[in-house]
Amino acid sequence: MKSASLALAAAASLMSACASMSGAVAARAPEPAKAVDAASFYTGRWYEIGRTPMKLTDGCVAGTTDYLKDDHGRLRDLDACHADTPAGKEKTVGGPLTILNPGQNSKIRVDYRLFGVFPVKRIYWIVDHGDDWFIQSTPDLTMVNIYTRDPRPSPARVVELNARLKATGYDMSKLEYPATFPEGQR
Repeated sequence: MKSASLALAAAASLMSACASMSGAVAARAPEPAKAVDAASFYTGRWYEIGRTPMKLTDGCVAGTTDYLKDDHGRLRDLDACHADTPAGKEKTVGGPLTILNPGQNSKIRVDYRLFGVFPVKRIYWIVDHGDDWFIQSTPDLTMVNIYTRDPRPSPARVVELNARLKATGYDMSKLEYPATFPEGQR
């Protein structure tokens, strides 16, 4: 009996060590705390201020997200950035946007088409927001973005938004701040 208990304890210890080495214990974004007013939020242009780097956005600067309605009144997401400089060639990717929690409007799915062909579905949570800014994350907190309505928010605003993002548990060392539009260019 004693050897069986020791074997179970050793197996549990080994499984725990393997899980922590493999990263199996994933972080989770906090549940969105506030409802989003869909009529004002999911319309117009938002400017990307900070983001988690990924291969798709290498060299992308002056990022934007436009929320649009198609001819049938359905929401669409159109993300854009410019290659290397804000004056560089514009790259876009977009697709239909579905609100996953109507009423709260803080969880969405975007069905992107990369290069117009490859379907990629992303789920985002609006984990925190105000009238002119928001922080979005994937549910596992591996990808985040900070957006504002202002293409060049003040340094104090960026510090405030970073503090809000840090409060979610996000590892701030993973955040990058791509170049934004210069004065007079949007």
